[in-house]
This record gives sequence, C-alpha cells and structure tokens, in this order.
Amino acid sequence: MEPMRERSGSAVLPPSPEIVLSFHNVDVWSVPQISTWNRFLKLCRKANVGNAKHILQDVSGIVHPGEMLAILGASGAGKSTLMNVMTSRNLGKLKVSGRLMVNGKAIKRSTLAGISAYIQQENYFIGTLTVREHLRFQAILRMGKEVKHQQRMERVEEVIQELGLSNCSDTIIGIPGRIKGISGGELKRLSIASEVLMDPPLLFFDEPTSGLDSFLAQQVVALMKSLAEKGKTVVSIIHQPSSEVFAMFDRILLLAEGKTAYLGQAKHGIPFFQQMGYECPLNYNPADFYVHTLAIIPGAEEECRKRVLKICSAFRDSEEGKALEVGLTGDAVVDGVSNDLSDANEAGDEMKFKYKMSWFGQFRAVIARCWIANLREPFIIKLRLFQSLMLALLMGIVYLKQDYNTVEGLMNLNGVVFLFLFHASCQNALAVFNAFCEELPVFLRENQSGMYRTDAYFISKVVAEFPFSIFFPAVFTAVTYFMIGLNEKIERFLVCTLIMIIVANVSTAFGYMISCVTRSIGLALTVGPPILVPYMLFGGFFINNNSIPVYFIWLKYISWFYYGNEALMINQWKDLEIDCGDSIGCPPSGDAILEYFHFDKDNELRDILVLVVMVVVYNLIAFLSLLFRASRRT
Repeated sequence: MEPMRERSGSAVLPPSPEIVLSFHNVDVWSVPQISTWNRFLKLCRKANVGNAKHILQDVSGIVHPGEMLAILGASGAGKSTLMNVMTSRNLGKLKVSGRLMVNGKAIKRSTLAGISAYIQQENYFIGTLTVREHLRFQAILRMGKEVKHQQRMERVEEVIQELGLSNCSDTIIGIPGRIKGISGGELKRLSIASEVLMDPPLLFFDEPTSGLDSFLAQQVVALMKSLAEKGKTVVSIIHQPSSEVFAMFDRILLLAEGKTAYLGQAKHGIPFFQQMGYECPLNYNPADFYVHTLAIIPGAEEECRKRVLKICSAFRDSEEGKALEVGLTGDAVVDGVSNDLSDANEAGDEMKFKYKMSWFGQFRAVIARCWIANLREPFIIKLRLFQSLMLALLMGIVYLKQDYNTVEGLMNLNGVVFLFLFHASCQNALAVFNAFCEELPVFLRENQSGMYRTDAYFISKVVAEFPFSIFFPAVFTAVTYFMIGLNEKIERFLVCTLIMIIVANVSTAFGYMISCVTRSIGLALTVGPPILVPYMLFGGFFINNNSIPVYFIWLKYISWFYYGNEALMINQWKDLEIDCGDSIGCPPSGDAILEYFHFDKDNELRDILVLVVMVVVYNLIAFLSLLFRASRRT
C-alpha cells in the first residue's frame, strides 16, 4: 500500500474520515421475472437461482484512501453490476451475496449513502438554473440545520473554486436544443461539484469520461486524481480511456465474464499478462489491450472463454490473488451487524434517509427552484398568454353579440359553452404533460440521495403551476364573455370564471397524472390526448345525456366535461326568459334548454364540488405514481 496522502478538508465542514472499502466473494444473479399471468396459472411457483444468469462470480477487491481504482472490462463483463453492489443501488431485481465493508466493518445502505457520493454517467440538471444557483440548492438541502446559511454559501464558493467553475458560475446550465449553456466538460465538473459539497470520503464514478473528447476526459480524470490525493477513496468505471488517462489510475480491476481477471497496481498489469503469454504491443494503449484480450468475440466464443478462464484462474492462484484473499478474510464483522449482502437486500430494499432539512425547508427550497425555472423561460409563459388572448379574440369575433331571439343564436351559445370547456381542458392539460417527465431523472437522483421527500417535491410543483391555472382561464373568460354576450348578470360572469378556473385545474391535475404515469414526454403526448376524446364525447354536447348507451354511462360520470358543461349551462340558462317570437323550435326559456339537454338546474353546486374532488383525485393518483417510481429506484 502506498503512503497515505495528506488530507485537505473543507474550511466549512469538519474533516471526513478515511475510508477503506472492501468487497469479498460477491456473487450476483439476475432473478427471473415471473409474469402475473404465469403466477396466476401456477406455471412457475418460485424463482430458481439455478435458472438465473450468474452476472458476477466470486469477485473480491479492496480500495484504500488516496487511491484511485479503475474498473475495466468489455461490455457485459459486470462493471455496472459491481458498481451497483458497491453503491447499494438498483438491486431490486438481483440476488446478491457476499460482503461489503468499510474499514473492516459491514455497513448498512443508509450509512453508505451518508459517507459516499455517486457521480452518474448522465448529467441531469434543471437547465434554467445557473451553476451557482444549482450548487446553492444542493447545499441548502444536503447540509444539516446545524450548518448556518452563511457557511453553506461559503462552501458553495469553495467548491466552485476547487473544481474550476468560477468562469461559468453565473452561466445558465442550459437545455440541449432549447437553451445554450455551459460546455460538456463544465457539465461533468458540475456533476462532481454537486456530489462533493458534503466532502464525502468515498467517491464512485460511473464512466466519467463518456461523451467527452480526449482533452476534456483528461481534465476530468485529473480532477478525480486531485480528489484522491486529498485522501479520498475513488472508484470509477472507465470506458476506452486514452493512455494518458489510464496512466493516472493507481490500481485497476479487470473484469471478464463476471470474474476477476486482475486486481492490483496498474503498472504491474502488463507483466502479469506477459507471464500468461499475452504480450502488449509496443506503444499500444494498455487499456485497449486488456479489453481486447478479455473480450468474448462473436464466432470464437469457446476459445475466448477458455482464455478468460485461464487468466482468471491464474490471477486467483497468483501471489496478488492470494494476498488479496488473505487480507479480505482477515476483515472482521463487529457489533453483530450482518455481513451478507443478500440479508441486506431482504431486510431493507428501501433506503431510509434522515433528511437534513425539515419538510417545510424542503418545500421552500424546491418551490423557489420551480419559480426560477418558470421565470427563466418567459417564452413559454408568453406563448400560453398569446394562445389564450388570440383564441379568446377569435371566438369573440366569430360569435360576436349572439342574438337570444333566434334559434341559431341559442345554438351558437350552447356551442360556445362547450368550446370554453374544450379550451380550458386542452390548453392546461397539454401544457403540463412534460412537467414531471422532463424532470424525472433529476427528481429520482435527488430523491434517492435523500435531499427531499416525494410529497414536498410534488406539492411544490403543483403550487408553482397553480397561479397559471388561475390566470390564463380568467383572462380567456374575461375577454370572450362580454364580447359574445353571455348571461349579462355580473354574478353569472363570476361563477363562469370560477368554473373555468376549476376545470383548468382539473385538466392540469389530469396532465400531471399522465406525466407521472408515463415514462417520457413522447409517450405522454401519445397517451394523453386520446384519453380526452371519450371524456369530451360524453360531456353532454355531442351526445344527449339521455341517449348514452348504458354500458358507457360510467364514462359520463368520470368526465369533467360532463360536470363542467352542466355547471356552465346552468349558470348561463337558469331562470332566463327567452323571446323568439313565432320562430319554429325556439325554447320558451333557459330552463327548457336545460331540460332538452337533460341537465338538472339544481345540480350546479354538486357539479362544482365534484370538479373540486376530481382535482384532488387526479393529483393524488399523480403523486402515488411518482411515489411508486421513486420506491422502484431504490
């Protein structure tokens, strides 16, 4: 083992402990997924590990403070699975056995999350924030109440300086294809900065150089090296590193077919393979040589597997392999804590975090971020306002001052009422189909890191959107109502505005539900609009309430178009006298129109209350869907 590097802790946070991470005899199987149909038919009563794929086989290793370990191997070698085991993430569909220890002691998943940082391959951010705003948000939620606000901000500035983000600290992060932001290298450094705010002693990197050119990749790995030199324990999956990048790693772990092919000093890897008869060509990248030597080539699978088995067996019997085994078996388990990863899986699949901030503190931080995100995209707000005004003016001009003394005028007014509903429903539902889909990766990562609760996040998003669900339908109604000449009583105008606002919130909640249930914006836009069609069809305008087939009657009672249409029609026609003279087919009163549509004028309050209940129900379904997604990721 190399001499320990001098630690350089944060000036704000207390120095973090030094971590020795070890894993011993790790075996992982993919558990066969049994369909509900097969369970019902009892065709497959129990998952049999013997029929499962053996992903990792007896993998062991150890990493010391101040070291940087690179995990290499061909595709399918088990690199990501081993990283998941070490970080205790995404193990729900896997059967895992073995020991995972820190400083010789078994460790629980929740404890591991508190002392480590996991820098994922993908860079997920709220792109409308600046670099400094993002880091401040992270600091507020990740640092405990005992840390003063001023100290949090000092830590943010400290990290910005350490990771070379000063030049872009006030630059918007950006959204690909929409908002120009910081560069790829700066994005990767920001990912690292987000995780090192709490100065964790253990760092995991998942392919940190993926998608970067050679220059940026070298910069990122140099940054990782500097963190290791401060006494941190660094573990990284690395994909196709250049020879310069590979030379920065102290130790390497080579995986092949789920087995350990080599673990030791990077400079000793080539001599080990030479002893096995595999010579690395002169001036050839050692990383590429290892991957090619251990890869399973299509068409030559049997020969390649024999070579892999030979190398893995040779390492196990080598001095390095034996020394590793002796060192790991000497690790003790103390305090009666279970050292079996399979026990840990069965005992607690769900991470239990002790949140650093109170619920209200989480809510306040997330809603502030939501407001900043909304205000940073004024084009979207302006576009929605433009749509509301233009459609309002168009409808107002087309139906300008309708005549109550003609059958045509009365029919047009009935059509206007339904168009009000259609506009409020479509505009607000379509506007939020992307509300949760777009931020889902960010939410899952931050929620899994214990930054905030699912309910705090969901309520913050709903509250941040709520003013728009009031403002836009109110503007639309105010412009069109008097242009068209709907019921002139001011109290009827106010009730109409109230109903429009409630309908807008129902459709917004419906949009949230679709956004949370579906996995992507494309899927939400594919699924959402077709669901609106039957709701609209049974709203009482296209088909009379009295002629709906009995087997479709349930659709009427779950359609907010029905309750909204009835409420608006009652508000428009209740107790209104009509004088069409001798016109054929002209109703004598507004009550007659309601009777024709089979609307009960005493149902107005009921309809409004049902619409309010629908707002709650759709939001509840959306929240439960989001909660389910969050629980599935642990």
